[in-house]
Amino acid sequence: MSKLKLIIHREFIAKVRNKSFIMMTFLSPLLMVGMGALVFFLMKKNDEKVKEIVYVDESKLFTKDDFKDTKTIHYQDFTALGVDETKKKVEEGNYYGALIIPKQDSLELLAKSIEFYSKDSPGMSVISSLENKIESKIRNEKLNNFGIDLEKIKASRIQSDIKMFNFSGEESSKLINGLKIGVGAIAGYLLMMFVMIYGTSVMRSVIEEKTSRIIEIIVSSVKPFQLMLGKILGNASAGLLQFFIWGVLLTIIWFVASTVFGIDMVEMQTSKLPAEQLEAAKKAVDIDKFQLIIQEILRLPILKMFVLFIFYFLGGFMLYSSLFAAVGAAVDNETDTQQFMLPIMAPLVLGVYVGFATVINDPHGSIAVLFSHIPFTSPIVMLMRVPFGVSWYELLISMALLIVTFVFMVWLAAKIYRVGILMYGKKPTYKDLYKWLKYKG
Repeated sequence: MSKLKLIIHREFIAKVRNKSFIMMTFLSPLLMVGMGALVFFLMKKNDEKVKEIVYVDESKLFTKDDFKDTKTIHYQDFTALGVDETKKKVEEGNYYGALIIPKQDSLELLAKSIEFYSKDSPGMSVISSLENKIESKIRNEKLNNFGIDLEKIKASRIQSDIKMFNFSGEESSKLINGLKIGVGAIAGYLLMMFVMIYGTSVMRSVIEEKTSRIIEIIVSSVKPFQLMLGKILGNASAGLLQFFIWGVLLTIIWFVASTVFGIDMVEMQTSKLPAEQLEAAKKAVDIDKFQLIIQEILRLPILKMFVLFIFYFLGGFMLYSSLFAAVGAAVDNETDTQQFMLPIMAPLVLGVYVGFATVINDPHGSIAVLFSHIPFTSPIVMLMRVPFGVSWYELLISMALLIVTFVFMVWLAAKIYRVGILMYGKKPTYKDLYKWLKYKG
């Protein structure tokens, strides 16, 4: 145990003293926040650009009221110019596009014969908006032809808001379901990324020691199994430290942003308004909605999710890192690892795809439950399911299977590791790995 502790300490210190580790630990939260802010800013700037769309209505069915201007789209009626002249003006000018509505004998034919011309491919949101306007107008026209009163149809429309409860009386909502999906997806994706990053770090460390022949000196003092396990636990400890620092930094950033840009900015902007406009301006900012989101986040099983995230991170990392270490021991350089990486990476990627495809739609469905129990995908899929509530017996089964599989894979990888670290000059194959597994020397 003393030798194992020394190896863990050596790997941990070597990792945390690395300049790239220090820089990424403190810069990554800022980069994530900055990238999010940049994407939000670019989306807002993109929405600010007004698109000029002209239309020619030969059907005489549409009016100006059917093409009302929005914040991002302005419509102009070019019916008087005709189709050819309109196309020419749009092609030569700064217009976004031209909507051509021909004259047809029936509404069905009209709906399928409308055309849109533009210099560049139009955005899907623009086309979808135009289609909705046209479909709504044609549908109303057909209802009028059937002698149906549109006002009565409008009066009959009503929105329902189903309140969701479980049998213990706990209330849910669409907002909290969306937060559960977001939190679960982020946790699963982060785990996959960290397993890949730190797993390959273990593999590179083994390759470096092997190519420099330092490994020959080390294994004369410790067993290969102890060396491999020490590398895995040392890197896992560094990963947990990085997670902890990130959590602290993101909490500080969140607190500062919500304080400075949430309430203080509102007060600064609204304090200059007259008293009669002050209350309306504050309502427009809708601080209550922000507070509601905070309350819904606090209702999530945060402590349970944190504990399980640590467990599945360690379990998943140690499971996959043992395989990465075995691959690193089997090869002489990083280029030769490519042939062995696909079988290791495939379950991780599969877990993410299964999580997004099944957990979002049905977190307690048979597929989601199955893959949350399979050890190679459970660290990702189960983390995505946890925010939706998972029974303890399911968690215990999943955790037990992960631990058993980890112990077995470490034992299996150690058999490859103890032979591979002293093999040089030959590019290994799967057949060679099988022989090493059978080796009993």
